[in-house]
Amino acid sequence: MRQIAIFASGSGSNFQALVDAVQAGTLKANIKLLVCDQPGAFVIHRAQSAGIPAFVFRAKDYENKQAFEREILHQLELAGVDFIVLAGYMRLIGPTLLESYGGRIVNIHPSLLPAFPGKDAIGQALEAGVKISGVTVHYVDAGMDTGEIIAQEIVRITTGETRQSLQEKIQHVEHYLYPTTLNHLFLTTGY
Repeated sequence: MRQIAIFASGSGSNFQALVDAVQAGTLKANIKLLVCDQPGAFVIHRAQSAGIPAFVFRAKDYENKQAFEREILHQLELAGVDFIVLAGYMRLIGPTLLESYGGRIVNIHPSLLPAFPGKDAIGQALEAGVKISGVTVHYVDAGMDTGEIIAQEIVRITTGETRQSLQEKIQHVEHYLYPTTLNHLFLTTGY
């Protein structure tokens, strides 16, 4: 069974979906650690409620990205983590983590990549006036949402769609696609 860490920066709705899937037995993994770069984020409360340890840090308290990633790496090793799951973590993963966990870091993104990478993909899709957006699960590499795509699902944008309504539709898809994709990945690749 995979020993995973979830990295998140915000409210943690995808974190909660993964916790729920583990508790329901539909995601065959142990969540060993939350890594969060925002000390006030609601995801920390979610982790506490689920009894999951959290490593919380402020990037500005470290000399550079390499320094805080070395500390994250140390925390991952202490927790026995063998796979990293990004769930709303708003930082690019740097060489320190990529070298140690290359091929074992995945992310979920609220668009059909390669369309609308980076921040505010929902706003980007609405501004572009597209009729289809979606959700992508992909491997993490050194780029911004450029890693190999593992799974995607379409979300249709209807006339009069608002940022909130599209976000709710996308989150609905994320909350079942992510645990399902991870479980399939763990079972079929030996990760």
